[in-house]
Amino acid sequence: MRGSVQFRLAGALVACACALASVPVAAQGSYSPYNESPAAALARYVRTLASHPKEFDSLIGAGKAALELGDAQAAAGFFARADEVNPRSPLPQAGMGAVSVANGEPQEALSYFKRAQQLGLTASVLGCDRGLAYDLMGQQAQAQADYRAALSSRDAEEARRRLALSLAISGDRNAALQTLAPLSAKGDPGVARIRAFVLALTGDPAAAMKAINAVMPGASSRVAPFIQRLPSLSAGQRAAAVNLGMFPEDGSAYAYAAPVRSAPNGAATSSDRLAGIDAILRDDSPAPRPAQPSWQQSRPVQVSYARPPARAAAQRAVSQPKIWLQLASGHNVDDFPGRFERLKSQSPELFDGIKPYVSRSADRARLLVGPFRGPSDADIFADDLKTLGIDAFRFTNSQTDRIAPLATE
Repeated sequence: MRGSVQFRLAGALVACACALASVPVAAQGSYSPYNESPAAALARYVRTLASHPKEFDSLIGAGKAALELGDAQAAAGFFARADEVNPRSPLPQAGMGAVSVANGEPQEALSYFKRAQQLGLTASVLGCDRGLAYDLMGQQAQAQADYRAALSSRDAEEARRRLALSLAISGDRNAALQTLAPLSAKGDPGVARIRAFVLALTGDPAAAMKAINAVMPGASSRVAPFIQRLPSLSAGQRAAAVNLGMFPEDGSAYAYAAPVRSAPNGAATSSDRLAGIDAILRDDSPAPRPAQPSWQQSRPVQVSYARPPARAAAQRAVSQPKIWLQLASGHNVDDFPGRFERLKSQSPELFDGIKPYVSRSADRARLLVGPFRGPSDADIFADDLKTLGIDAFRFTNSQTDRIAPLATE
């Protein structure tokens, strides 16, 4: 699912793709002992972290709450900080895997889930999110095995929804509808949406729209283009469309930009990407049309560590401490571009998508790559570099260090 997207889906199809929401990615059970909304939980955790910035449970809780609100970038930051506090815990790795799933990066997600399992997490805990990673890769049998394992976890209801969708992607309508039955019996408000998807995924868009109209007469016209096109997609594309709101234009690119809403204390978070269909079924106004696609960065080949942020974002955030790898240091910054190109020439594939940065402090300048989500990511890339005979050292910048992208030809 790599690829750069520079387009916007036209007209009603954009609105429909963004309106058809699903449950949030990686809502891994109760992230809070309180009966509160994700926004309230995030605000509470942030207040705790303001006075205790290394409080591990609050970092994990904040990451899960941010992810449920649709803010994968903020969630990644919380999980990375948690990994720094306790690198032997599997929870930050599982969280970063969930972030990768939310970003439509299943291969990267699987590397995190593998590490989390090595550190002790069971398939029942990982299954809900890891199953979606497999679904995005078109591996529905493995996805369904993971979802079934998660039916005994705190993620049981979410796993059941995803299992129903996965079974429908596999073409098993009866099993999908039977899987939804316990949720229907409980009056789950999301069942109408999932059932419509199941019908569309199994090649009956007319029945899907009839199901929508039965709940809200006339509403199906708003989502008809999306519903009608689902059966023509590949298995992985269908999983991305119904779970993440990513819809392909040419079979290789995905587009989605969620509207932004404000959480307590001014924290901006994206709304649930696919929750708009529930609003349609309640006769609320449709989800607002996105201002621009969010998938605009090329993605590097490697999947074991975090992709570099866009240049503008890096320039805004460089004053905050981040984890980097130092490739060289010295006083002659003019020599850095040539040194980086020589290192890159040893393995262009490994360095594909990796951008160099220069850090200036009072005593020296440093040639850096990164930033990384956490120490584990940095160590993985350092190990990869070591196989080439390149020594790299972990470096955390201070707020006084000046970091900027290194100009290269």
